Amino acid sequence: MRIQKWLVLFLAVMVVGSVLSACGSNNSKNGGNAEVNETGSENGSTEPLTLTFFDKNTGDKFSNAVAAEITKRTGITVEIQQPTGNPAEKLNLMLASDDLPDIILFERGSDLVNKYIESGAIIPLNDLIESHGPDVSEMYGDVLNKTRYKDGKNYYLSNWYGFESEPVFGFNIRKDIMKELAPDKAEGGVPFTASEFKQLLQDFKAKYPNMDGKETIALSMDGENFGGSLGTFKGMFGMMPFYENNGSLQFDVKDPKYRDMILYMNDLYRSGLLDKEWAINKKQVWEQKLATGTVLATTGAYWEAGGANTILLKDRGEESQMFPYKVVADGVDPAKTTYGGRSSLGWDAITITKKNKNPERTMEFMNFLASEEGQYLLMWGIEGQHWDMKDGKHTPRPEVLQGFKDDWNAYTKETGIRKWTWFIKNGKGSDGTPYDLPGRYERGAVDQMAIKNLADSVYDSVLYDGLGPQGGTPEALNEQKVNDIVKQALTKAIMAKTAEEANSIFDKMLSDMKAAGDEKVEAIYTGNYKNRVELWK
Repeated sequence: MRIQKWLVLFLAVMVVGSVLSACGSNNSKNGGNAEVNETGSENGSTEPLTLTFFDKNTGDKFSNAVAAEITKRTGITVEIQQPTGNPAEKLNLMLASDDLPDIILFERGSDLVNKYIESGAIIPLNDLIESHGPDVSEMYGDVLNKTRYKDGKNYYLSNWYGFESEPVFGFNIRKDIMKELAPDKAEGGVPFTASEFKQLLQDFKAKYPNMDGKETIALSMDGENFGGSLGTFKGMFGMMPFYENNGSLQFDVKDPKYRDMILYMNDLYRSGLLDKEWAINKKQVWEQKLATGTVLATTGAYWEAGGANTILLKDRGEESQMFPYKVVADGVDPAKTTYGGRSSLGWDAITITKKNKNPERTMEFMNFLASEEGQYLLMWGIEGQHWDMKDGKHTPRPEVLQGFKDDWNAYTKETGIRKWTWFIKNGKGSDGTPYDLPGRYERGAVDQMAIKNLADSVYDSVLYDGLGPQGGTPEALNEQKVNDIVKQALTKAIMAKTAEEANSIFDKMLSDMKAAGDEKVEAIYTGNYKNRVELWK
């Protein structure tokens, strides 16, 4: 009897031990997350969960067909958070108050990313990628090595990553008027010289001082997009993000060509060819000006005029749209213009914050969207509704392509196709079709002109991204002071009453920069640049 009782007790202990062992094994498989373990599976949970997502690029509600399909596949509903004002100000406020959402999409080159890393506000992703992100590892590949922080960890996933020779900036000009005033340049392939471009603007103002009862504008700019406007002119002068001088990196304004660029812009302004209100143009106001048809040309990325082009197309016809052209400064090789700085590491950084209570589920969500299946859902829509698989290839339905042609913005909002642009990989999927359906599948006339005129001006800017000082350091304060000095001075110089005044403002700017500690900042740029070159050898 004693032996039988002992055997019964022994067997009971063994059974309990086996159960506990199995539970421990399951917890281990799911990163120790009890919620995921209870409701999920080896392939990830689809239990309902809401994640708050601060996306600086969109403020729309997560409520269209693609959004619903994402929720169906993952169980995740996204609550979009985006300010109506300046995203950077909101992000700084959130960091200071510790009032953080679950996910944040930053501008990848912004120092805010470093601030958030240093403060511990966003978490490293390496372990999560290893346990819950197989598709992330496959799709991103070496990009993950290049986006590591100095501690060797990954704190974000890039968005719009992978280099492609796609144009960015250009001088966007109404083609119909080009055919009247510069017919030899209208079809592209032959760039303008600086003097030819100025002559075009003058000829336009002479022939069309007014249109539809409104005063015309030869050249306008989006005042809120100072970098894009200046970047367009930098492109025609072949300048890079920094001035490389004897092995050191300096602020770009120290490039001797930069002064020439500002004087050229000042000449356009004093000649009445540059929009008098360019510096205060809000984006919406700028778009409205373009849409009236009273503006001949504008600066910036060619797609930024897309909303206005939709209206011009409807009201005036295809050739009334803004088409991108190249202008080349005197003494610059057209093939060495720099209109297209594109980073192979992407535009944005998507992160998980420390306040996120479901990091494993969040990584599963990220992994799905980053996968090839997720990319086609985000950028093509739903199979059987927006596209079909024919002969092994993704094939869009004709009405989808037409929807984007008719009104890109409205159709995106209606369907959700290309609305939620997260973890986007440039290039093509395994069947050879581009991930970006509306942007790459059928190239419109404006896109084709951009490729024809500006594809040879594209360069990978990745080596120059994020070289600045750490947030909160004295050098970071120096950098901010210098940038403020530069922006204010350049605005004044462009709008100066005489070339002599513009030169004087430029000289004072360089002096003020030095007093603000620009050389200390440049030493950090140079050191970080050299370290990066060495790391990526």
